[in-house]
Amino acid sequence: MAAAELEYESVLCVKPDVNVYRIPPRTSNRGYRASDWKLDHPDWTGRLRVTSKGKTAYIKLEDKVSGELFAQAPIDQYPGIAVETVADSSRYFVIRIQDGTGRSAFIGIGFTDRGDAFDFNVSLQDHFKWVKQETEISKESQEADTRPKLDLGFKEGQTIKLNIGNMTSKKGGAAKPRVSGSGGLSLLPPPPGGKTAVPPIPPPSSTAIANHVTPPPVQKSSNASSADILLDLDAPAAASKAPVSATTDLWGDFSTASSAVPNQAPQQSNWVQF
Repeated sequence: MAAAELEYESVLCVKPDVNVYRIPPRTSNRGYRASDWKLDHPDWTGRLRVTSKGKTAYIKLEDKVSGELFAQAPIDQYPGIAVETVADSSRYFVIRIQDGTGRSAFIGIGFTDRGDAFDFNVSLQDHFKWVKQETEISKESQEADTRPKLDLGFKEGQTIKLNIGNMTSKKGGAAKPRVSGSGGLSLLPPPPGGKTAVPPIPPPSSTAIANHVTPPPVQKSSNASSADILLDLDAPAAASKAPVSATTDLWGDFSTASSAVPNQAPQQSNWVQF
């Protein structure tokens, strides 16, 4: 009783114009048809309000001016026997009204605007969709209370084992750290025992280059042979006046080039004599 007193009434939908009709009794199971009513002469015209209190919805027909209640239809479920649609129109419905004494009657209601009929239908659908969700939630909570609760605590003497990364493995070796490269990518370190890079060979010094400078050629007479000209390219200037035999090596001795350079200390040559 106390819970019922705490429930408040909320308004779901209000439509200012609604027509009420007396309908003939249904003679078959084919459903109600609005064409059988006197649509041009409604029996009553007023305002319609859809309210809810708890899980029950109410369709209230009230006077437009005074707000006096003309009839009321409590609805426990939708669609159901309390509200039915007609077979030949979407703007007309059949509702079951009840008075305080328990008597009930079926009347027809209709809307001039099709949008008003749509709003009336949706307001009832949304309310009972909410009722269904609340029922399922309460049912699940009751089932959860009756189930045995899981004991996830540790029993006495119970232990667990955790495997954490970068820790010593079972074989005794430490985990290999990952090297973070550019762009946030993790790179693996090089394998152990890899070969190191060979250092580059330094360029030859200027002293070694000076020991192998080829002296400039010495001009000869025009009556020299072609063999003498080749010998003059590699021979030193001091030996240019000496006669050259025909059997002399055409390329000369590379070791004599360094000794013929003036004002230079003798150094050991790194070149191999041919």
